[in-house]
Amino acid sequence: MPVGFAVCVGRNEMDQQSEPFASGRLLPSLLLLFVGSGCAALIYEIIWFQMLELMIGATTISLAVLLATYMGGLCLGSLALPRVISAVRHPLQIYATLELGIGVLGVAVLIALPYANEIYTAHVGRGIVGIVLRAGLSALLVLPPTVLMGATLPAVARWAETTPQGVSRLGLLYASNIVGAVFGCLLAGFYLLRLYDTAVATYVAASVNAALAVTAFALAAITPYRPRLQGSAAAPATRAQAPLVTYLVIGLSGLTALGAEVLWTRMLVLLLGNSVYTFSLILAVFLIGLGIGGGFGSLLARASARPRFALGVTQLLLVAAVAWAVAVIDGSLPYWPIDPYLMTSPWYNFELDFVRCVWMILPAACLWGASFPLALASLASRGEDPSRMVGAVYAANTIGAIVGALTFSIILIPSIGVYQSHRLLIGLCVAAGLMMLAPLMPQWNRRASAVEREQPLSMRASVGAAASSTAIAILLAWIIPPVPDRLVVLGRSLPRSAGQALRVLYAGEGINSWVSVAEWDDGYRTFHVSGEGEASNIPVDLRLQRMLGHLAALSHPKPHSVLIIGHGAGVTAGSFIPYPEIDRIVVCEIEPLIPRKVGPFFRKENYNLINDPRVEIIYDDARHYLFTSDEKFDIITTDPLQPWAKGAAMLYTKEFFRRAKSLLKPAGVITQYVQLFESSPAVVKSELATFFEVFPNGVVWGNEYEGTGFDTVAYGLKDPGPIDVDAIQQRLGRADYVHVANSLAEVQFFSAIDLFSTYAGQASDLKGWLQEAEINTDRNLRLQYVAGLGLNNRNEAAIYRDMLVHRKFPENLFAGSEATKETLRRIIESRPAKE
Repeated sequence: MPVGFAVCVGRNEMDQQSEPFASGRLLPSLLLLFVGSGCAALIYEIIWFQMLELMIGATTISLAVLLATYMGGLCLGSLALPRVISAVRHPLQIYATLELGIGVLGVAVLIALPYANEIYTAHVGRGIVGIVLRAGLSALLVLPPTVLMGATLPAVARWAETTPQGVSRLGLLYASNIVGAVFGCLLAGFYLLRLYDTAVATYVAASVNAALAVTAFALAAITPYRPRLQGSAAAPATRAQAPLVTYLVIGLSGLTALGAEVLWTRMLVLLLGNSVYTFSLILAVFLIGLGIGGGFGSLLARASARPRFALGVTQLLLVAAVAWAVAVIDGSLPYWPIDPYLMTSPWYNFELDFVRCVWMILPAACLWGASFPLALASLASRGEDPSRMVGAVYAANTIGAIVGALTFSIILIPSIGVYQSHRLLIGLCVAAGLMMLAPLMPQWNRRASAVEREQPLSMRASVGAAASSTAIAILLAWIIPPVPDRLVVLGRSLPRSAGQALRVLYAGEGINSWVSVAEWDDGYRTFHVSGEGEASNIPVDLRLQRMLGHLAALSHPKPHSVLIIGHGAGVTAGSFIPYPEIDRIVVCEIEPLIPRKVGPFFRKENYNLINDPRVEIIYDDARHYLFTSDEKFDIITTDPLQPWAKGAAMLYTKEFFRRAKSLLKPAGVITQYVQLFESSPAVVKSELATFFEVFPNGVVWGNEYEGTGFDTVAYGLKDPGPIDVDAIQQRLGRADYVHVANSLAEVQFFSAIDLFSTYAGQASDLKGWLQEAEINTDRNLRLQYVAGLGLNNRNEAAIYRDMLVHRKFPENLFAGSEATKETLRRIIESRPAKE
């Protein structure tokens, strides 16, 4: 929920009828205000998560810390306002002031972030110290504006009364706020950040805040407000203390909602792809469900005389809704006959993805959305302090949400897996429902005061409902299907690969992603992350991974230290094992499962990398490691990365390449994977143009498949100089380089000429081709939005052909004898890309 919730002070019947909100005259204006509030709040949330990922890292722990900080600020704001701001202040004036403050602080975060980044990278620590520092910095930046966000609804909702009518109107405000959040989520994810950058998106959100403030000040000037209490924010309660069980249940509702969102995002990423658009769609559908449920829940709160019973039944219905979602994602959606590669436009795929998200998520999200207004109705009683009561309800719900997000993402998924976590989720839903219904049983209901009491259930009905609910929950938890191994391996390609034979050698659930290894009927093995192929021992893939290593190591006169970004199958990193001079190999991997579980399946191809004493594996986000480490290397390279995968664009920014260049020793070399398949000309141009901004003498090497381009390697030098092909050939002929020569021969490079004849162009050749390319920066992360639109394309041959049109033989790139250079010229010029 993007903002906090609170209700107002009770008034006598005449005062209530004279208040614009109580009579409903002001309600349409307030609904529009909260649409705007929700829109701005979600734009900020998406911006801040993207910006802070660059600084504190993209690991699950870093993102969990950031989410907890964001939601904690909303919770604090909701609790603080009724205790700090007097009820005599005009609600709309308070609301307007809060919106202005949010806009100012939102812009302040944008301005302060570069300075905070400098402080962080200078003082970052490892382990607990690092986590504490990340949490402290996130709190410093995010808490001030989120506290104000959490206070906006309590400020305005003070007009409402804690009656069915008042609570129902609050439910409509809740629903309208989420409608705005849906619009903000889609506006930021599909438009503002796709076409502009974080600064423009921030200014748009701040402009919305300013417009809301001006409108609220204008409404306040023409709308009377007559508080009943002077100088006090609360009226004394006229009933017994509210039942603790309602707070526990709404807390469990928040826990299960965020736990389910974590689980279902993890699963839908398999099916839809790990792009920024997938995450935006999932969040939007979840919010739509909350909004729909909030609207119906508010109507039910107004019409029902038994809101506690309705809240309990809602939690029990969640058992079936959760089971439905699991059955759909594991047993139905993967087998819909949808081939994303047939679509000519990514927007058609987005439509299908949206429908699939709705089909799975919406029923449960509606029930979670209905829980909040029903919880308010369960606790509402005339004469109490409604602001504090609703602030407590919101706090309980938000705290539960924080616990759910942290527990499921950091503890449960890595330890017991998604399948067992869903069973636990079903158990928590039935427990919440029974907890809510238990006080309605005769022996419990007698303890309630006359004001609190609902009509009790009969003993027979109570026992029957509890027994049948528990039995159904146990049955559904028992029969829900596990995640299919083929889905873990094939992901979104599962429908079009139904007839292909494969054997799943390993499938695991890490703290950050799904990991799997499969063996196909032709004997080749492939490694997959979240349903996407990342590496294999298929010849064309093996060749590319070896090129990333050997191009750098052979062109460096005497390399000693290497940093590899990403372990993958270990082949890229393993390419450095045969080199006798190299005495330090650092591999930075974000997912701990991969080196331990995947590497052994490719032991032959990676030369038993993980057991080599020269190898150190750092488990961290690679960008975070580079920006917080001062160690320098002779070579920096990357294992193949999917540029459209969420977070990967951070490893292709101008700032990232600058940092990498600063960590290269003199004569240092960097190689970077540039994917052609499942890409577009705009993506490839952006990657290369950004790389050449930092390495203006950069070179591109092509990995061809059946005579045309498949993928490429970008190559840059800290201190530009020629590549002495004859000297490299002499090294390959030495006795201590026999294993290096064998490694090259395994991928059909039998000489230095074979390797360097893969030349596909350099920065000076491609200047015209890259003229309109967008530079990928930390401020815009343009690549992930552009690449996400082209992930189902099959344009690699055309892209490579267009690139080679500009290729000229590089007179100054190669050194050696005239015979060697002439041989290279002849081979390069005789190998144009096929149509």
